[in-house]
Amino acid sequence: MPINPYLTRRQCLAGIAVTAAMPFTPVYAASGKAMRGALMILSTPYTESGEVDYEDLAKEVAFCDRCGVQGVVWPQNSSEQRYLSVEERVRGFEVLAEANRGRNMVLVLGVQAQDTAGMLQYAKVAESLSPDGMIAIPPTSANSLAEIHAYYAALCEVTDRPIFVQTSGGPDIELTIEFLVQLARDLPQCGYIKEEYGRVHERMLALQAYQPDPIKSVFGATLGRGWLYEMRIGTDGVMTGGAMYGDVYAKLWQLHLQGRQEELRDCYSRLLLIQNLDQLIPGVRLYILQKRGVFKTTKSRRGEYSFSTQQIAEIEYRFDALKPYLIS
Repeated sequence: MPINPYLTRRQCLAGIAVTAAMPFTPVYAASGKAMRGALMILSTPYTESGEVDYEDLAKEVAFCDRCGVQGVVWPQNSSEQRYLSVEERVRGFEVLAEANRGRNMVLVLGVQAQDTAGMLQYAKVAESLSPDGMIAIPPTSANSLAEIHAYYAALCEVTDRPIFVQTSGGPDIELTIEFLVQLARDLPQCGYIKEEYGRVHERMLALQAYQPDPIKSVFGATLGRGWLYEMRIGTDGVMTGGAMYGDVYAKLWQLHLQGRQEELRDCYSRLLLIQNLDQLIPGVRLYILQKRGVFKTTKSRRGEYSFSTQQIAEIEYRFDALKPYLIS
């Protein structure tokens, strides 16, 4: 029987009831670290001259570790990966592997490229550094699901590690629920889904019907703006560009696991308050990384960011609301 990726309202409510009662079965990387919780996609820091600041990239890993998140990911779209050269990405892999050595966080390296050949170039380097997992956006050069399947099959020839399949950011082709389930059956490493396509929460509930086999875990994204609901329907975590608020994301996950629902709602509301500034004040996330002593600059290859007195006052006003949930 074909899988219907878009469930009715009644089916969604039934799914919520079922997942709320389900015992949580963690999935582990070969390192023994759980592939679950708050995984922060790192921002890429730059020097005043516009070069990648690898010192600050390593500092961002240490900061995330102090925040208590479960893992770090780099480079994805939040990392400006499209603006990085091959050499910069490879050097970043090496820096992150060293910076995360001995820590309890999982390290997931982004190996996507426009085509299979480019992806394999990154994947072979990543594999040599023994990360806990990899993530790959589908290739923009693909014209069919068959080509996307071949791309992930080629990646699985390089590594046996968990591979996160991102459902957006590639070609204008929907990775249907049927496709994701079959991909995970054919290639068990690809049972880890970063879901951010279309009617996201209905797709998440549909994927849960195939956990833990062949789907190992389902993660949300989109800056965690839907994470409260996603936690409550039983997803496995969030993977998003939130390192500047890493301690808040870590606290959200802790409150969720402890069943402290009122505090969870309060913490989530405070995070949304400052996230709503993203469209009003470009670069606010880099401002926070600099404010918290993680980055030296607010440089970006997307554009130049500067902040007026009024903008700074608004950022500080909303950031103050997070103080009960911040590390020292």
